[in-house]
Parts: sequence; structure tokens; C-alpha cells
Amino acid sequence: MHSDCVQPFLFEHLDIRGALVSLDRSWRELAAGRSYPEAVLKLLGEMSAVTCLIAANLKQPGRMTFQLRGDGEVNLLVLDCDEQLRLRGMARGREAGVAGNPTARQLLGNGQLLLTLDAEGMRQPYQSLVPLEGDGIAAIFEHYLNLSEQQPTRLLLAADDRRAVGLLAQKLPDADRKDEDGWNRVMRLLDTLTPAEHLAHSPLDLLRRLFPEEDTRVFAPRPVSHHCPDDPEKIHAMLRGLGRAECDAILKDKGEIHVRDDICNRDYRFDAEALEAVFAAPGHRMH
Repeated sequence: MHSDCVQPFLFEHLDIRGALVSLDRSWRELAAGRSYPEAVLKLLGEMSAVTCLIAANLKQPGRMTFQLRGDGEVNLLVLDCDEQLRLRGMARGREAGVAGNPTARQLLGNGQLLLTLDAEGMRQPYQSLVPLEGDGIAAIFEHYLNLSEQQPTRLLLAADDRRAVGLLAQKLPDADRKDEDGWNRVMRLLDTLTPAEHLAHSPLDLLRRLFPEEDTRVFAPRPVSHHCPDDPEKIHAMLRGLGRAECDAILKDKGEIHVRDDICNRDYRFDAEALEAVFAAPGHRMH
């Protein structure tokens, strides 16, 4: 059983390509210690899965970041992933107001999906912004993919507190010529997949169960990991950017300087002694 991987595949006689993703340990590490309500955790898990599916197409070193911004109880979801499928992410909002089993759209309200792509060789990051369309994360990203790639795309996502999974299928230009009913047949089979079944099976097992009659070429799986290393120097540089006078003023007012790294779920705290060490670091010149 392959876990924490993206599994690409191709229906050779139908000209339909796709990929499955299974996030196990990587998803649990990303969600650890965050105490999100169940509905918010599900949103973040599904968005983690689709981010990996799309980032698997990165051909050169780079980073792909998706932000869902809305005016609802959850006003921000951020996921980013690099070409090595190293993933990190977070959610933010008025989580105390989340109750029951609301849809993604009910949680997010009206808003936008923003993609930022920063890859090697690009003069500046590429950005794409689309309005939120659809009731769930899958529908929102299907709308985005159909606009951006202009190929019919189907996306299925599921997540709980242990696992996040996804399946993407895309109709290629020669699909109708090879089998005029092939795409519709695949869609009907995908309609039979429940979230519980999706979460219960490995990518390869799911392919065999859903498409036993299709000639399926399976490519090498690509590993996924949660990657959010401790980077105190980034925080130190930010404090130096504020300047010693500003930092001293905060320290005097608050008793300490507290910096929150939301995406890595990490806190940095500086008392007078720690702040002195930051500004006395080699290579830093006092002004």
C-alpha cells in the first residue's frame, strides 16, 4: 500500500489521464496541534490533497501556493507545495462559530481562489485569481482547472482526521476519437465512489476497484511529505528589519516579543536577553 504519495495513471485506450493522492502521516503532521473544528479540518485536508495533485505537475524547482479567501467563518485557507511535493498549510477564521456540518461554501462565504506560482527561471511570480464557484473544495478547484487548462476535469476529494485523499481525471484531446463514450463511462464510475470508500483504500486498490475493465498504465508514485522546518533566522531577520528601537518599545510595552508563524504552527518569544542576542549576531551592524 502506497501512502503519502501522488500516483499518476493513464487510461491508454481512452486518452484520459489522472492521478490519485493519499496523505497519511504528512496530513497528520500538518494538522497536529491545531485543534481545528471537524468541518475546518475537512476543508484543510481536501485542499491539501488537491494542492499536491496540481503541484505534481511542476517541472522545475518552484513553489505553488493556493489561498482561499472568503468573508465567512473561515476567511483564509493557505496551502503551498514545492516541486518535491513538500507540503505545508493552515486555516484561519472565527472557528468558535463553526458548528454542525456546513459545506465549504457556507464556511468560506463569498471570496476568491488565488494561485501564486514562483518557479526557477521566472522573472516574477505568476498569479491567477478566480471567484469561488461551487459548494465544496472539489467543485471550487474543478472550476479553476476547467478555466485554466481548458480540458474537462473531474475531481474527487475526501478527508478526516487521519487521512486526506484525492482523485483527478482529465479528458485529453483525442478521447472522443478513441472512445466516444469513454469519458462518460469513467464519470459514471466515479459517481459511485463515496467519501468513506475513497478514504478506505490505497490509490492502486481504488483504481482496480473502480476501473477493472480499463487498460490502465500506472506510473511511479511520487512521495509527499509535510515540510515546515524551524527557521529562527527568518524571524531574527524580521526583527532586525523592524529595528532595535521598535523592538525595544514592544518589549517595554509587552514584556516580551511574540512572533506567530501560523503556517508552521510555531511560536517564537523573545525576552530582553534573547533580543540582545538577535541584534548582536555576527554580521549585524547597529544603527
